[in-house]
Amino acid sequence: MNMEQEKIIVGLDIGTTKICAIVGKKNAFGKLEVLGMGKAESEGVLKGVVTNIDRTVSAIKKAIEEASNQSGINIGKVNVGIAGQHIRSYIQHGVHIRNSKENEISIEDVNHLTEDMHRLLLQPGNEIIHVMPQDYTVDYEDGIMDPVGMTGVRLEADFHIITAHTSAINNINKCVVRANMEIDSLILEPLASSLAVLSEEEKEAGVCLIDIGGGTTDIAIFHENIIRHTAVIPFGGNIITTDIQDGLMVLAKHAEQLKTRFGKAIADEASPNQIVSIPGIRSRPPKEISVKNLSSIIQARMEEIIEMAHAEIISSGYEKKLAGGIVITGGGAQLSGLKQLVEFMTGLDTRIGYPNEHMGKTKVELVKSPMYATAVGLVLAGFKSLDIREESRKMNAELVQNEPRKVEEKTRARSSSFFEDILKRTKGLLIDDIDGQYKL
Repeated sequence: MNMEQEKIIVGLDIGTTKICAIVGKKNAFGKLEVLGMGKAESEGVLKGVVTNIDRTVSAIKKAIEEASNQSGINIGKVNVGIAGQHIRSYIQHGVHIRNSKENEISIEDVNHLTEDMHRLLLQPGNEIIHVMPQDYTVDYEDGIMDPVGMTGVRLEADFHIITAHTSAINNINKCVVRANMEIDSLILEPLASSLAVLSEEEKEAGVCLIDIGGGTTDIAIFHENIIRHTAVIPFGGNIITTDIQDGLMVLAKHAEQLKTRFGKAIADEASPNQIVSIPGIRSRPPKEISVKNLSSIIQARMEEIIEMAHAEIISSGYEKKLAGGIVITGGGAQLSGLKQLVEFMTGLDTRIGYPNEHMGKTKVELVKSPMYATAVGLVLAGFKSLDIREESRKMNAELVQNEPRKVEEKTRARSSSFFEDILKRTKGLLIDDIDGQYKL
């Protein structure tokens, strides 16, 4: 089946604890309907980075096969997320001097300024994956969201630049190709998650997304519908499991079960009299675990993660501008009492982000869990880019009939948008340059 003609998109989340593939389509009301989902245990990924090609390829094949069988779709292209502690972001100022102050600033002037950012000198082994304009300045008049049509000689802008290790990008590409597929787009994971769990009002008012995965915690801060700050903290749910394993001297599988079934983010909420018995090792008697002690271990590590996330919020300069507060998503968001702990430590209103912001009725109810927010967001990102491709084709068809120059400029104007830039290729791999206004 031709997925583009049938408007069917596949998102592939290559995570530290799981690899998940989701097949989706839009229903008559424009809402996402999940046709199938497949997942496999991830054994070749560490802290968001592929460390074992063969194991990762095997897990991808298993997840894709399950999603394909459930949906009845032959999968050939996927939208893939990228994360990991190698991700870096910073602000870069750009300046473009125009030849004439009489002519209006055009799309070409804006694109020229953006393209200059792609020629920045980076440390060896890194490359730019996203270039996101924050706001523009025309002849020293700042705070301009869209300079096109204005007059001026000096065009400036602050850009939010996100880079990733070239080796990490190449390894993701290699895994997908060996699994007999190709990458349609590569998207920073917290940006994909934001599509699934954040509302337009939250991004306008100011909101911080904290995506707690298995290996990393991803942060994305939005204000006035523009992404202002991104960061990756190299700790996630797996480090909590390791703490439990070491602190209580239990097996890893038992530590994970204790965390998910009995763990609490606030130790005072656990009953001191509640005891959990786990099987002993090699004919040894069962071991009794205090839920109070278990929750104390969990709270200590969660406080560290929240402190690091709060430090990122403060360093971004937007702490006092987050009227939408904090939205927590990812597998770690399911931990009991986490919302209250985050509110207590940060002083910001907090909610748990479920990926149902743009979802209608679905055959797979499990996909509405926070742990699948990234995969759902990757599907939504694919639909955005597909819609823009169709719109561009329609505009190109009009070129022959009516006002060629005007239509061409409209088409170019769209090319700077968030998901149209996803279609650009860098070194044969689809990398996106995100439009700073992030209009969805």
